[in-house]
Amino acid sequence: MAGSSHGHTPAAWTGVTIAFIGFCVSGAFMVMAQPAGFWVGLAVVVLGGVVGWIMSSMGMGQPKDAHKALLMSQEAETASAKG
Repeated sequence: MAGSSHGHTPAAWTGVTIAFIGFCVSGAFMVMAQPAGFWVGLAVVVLGGVVGWIMSSMGMGQPKDAHKALLMSQEAETASAKG
């Protein structure tokens, strides 16, 4: 996945950062035995996914054909190395 830049987009970074913050908030409120804060933290986790999806829809994510282009370039490299 490293060769395909999987996850190296503004949409991915933003969505994961928001979800991570929500996870931390939820965990802190779980330890403090505050159910309302726990559920708010989980809502923030879901919000992170929604924000990432919206940003990806706006063109800030990885293009749909990026994986196909990577496979084609790898096949071309393999073919040139063989013969």
